[in-house]
Amino acid sequence: MVREIMHDPLFLAQKSEPATEMDKPIAIDLLDTLRAHLKHCVGMAANMIGETKNIIAVCKGNKQIILINPTIIQKSKPYPTEESCLSLPGIKKTIRYDVIEVEFQTIDFQKRKEKFTGWTAEIIQHEIDHCNGILI
Repeated sequence: MVREIMHDPLFLAQKSEPATEMDKPIAIDLLDTLRAHLKHCVGMAANMIGETKNIIAVCKGNKQIILINPTIIQKSKPYPTEESCLSLPGIKKTIRYDVIEVEFQTIDFQKRKEKFTGWTAEIIQHEIDHCNGILI
């Protein structure tokens, strides 16, 4: 189900809680909502649809994927960039890493470890910041 986008900075600044298998419907709604906004959005965190759960949806090439309870375990090749956000106005200068390794669970709660690079890595870092209550 496509959900409304949250714009309240006080809500978005809350740190998300770990997701459990009971939160799978949130992951599905998050994926549906990202797909409904693909013209101007490449990633979303669950708090952007009003849920304080550690779930993100990101574009990876032509696909959209879910990462549940993602944690960056390794990062390299920092670079400066500017980012915007569907939930908040403005542009923020930040430092991102071109190569990251992430531990996460799939939408079926299977544990994974995967390396991401470039644009996908940047999106993941932005959405993990959302889960940690870090705003642009």
